[in-house]
Amino acid sequence: DVQLVESGGGSVQAGGSLRLSCVASGNTASIYCMAWFRQAPGKEREAVARIWSGGGSPIYADSVKGRFTISRDNAKNTVYLQMDSLKPEDSGMYYCALRRGGCGSQPNQYNAWGQGTQVTVS
Repeated sequence: DVQLVESGGGSVQAGGSLRLSCVASGNTASIYCMAWFRQAPGKEREAVARIWSGGGSPIYADSVKGRFTISRDNAKNTVYLQMDSLKPEDSGMYYCALRRGGCGSQPNQYNAWGQGTQVTVS
């Protein structure tokens, strides 16, 4: 099993930045996809950014392209989400997720989840 722990959320003004971190522990030896999802009250959970452990181009939601950057440090078993030029509509609970397989956008495809970290932009 893999355990995921997010951190780095908080409250910022519009135009500000946050860096989220997700540390994976347990069995992380095989190739996998790591993703960031977010969910605002009354809205569906949305894939924000996805990246393979083995490399390749990250995938971003259209709403965050040019503003968010996902990256990995495999030596530390950590994935990051750098969020710049934040907007109020970016507010929500951000979740880190892992999938042993494809790097899809649907939440029910993912095998492990963190508990979430809150992001509030005002």
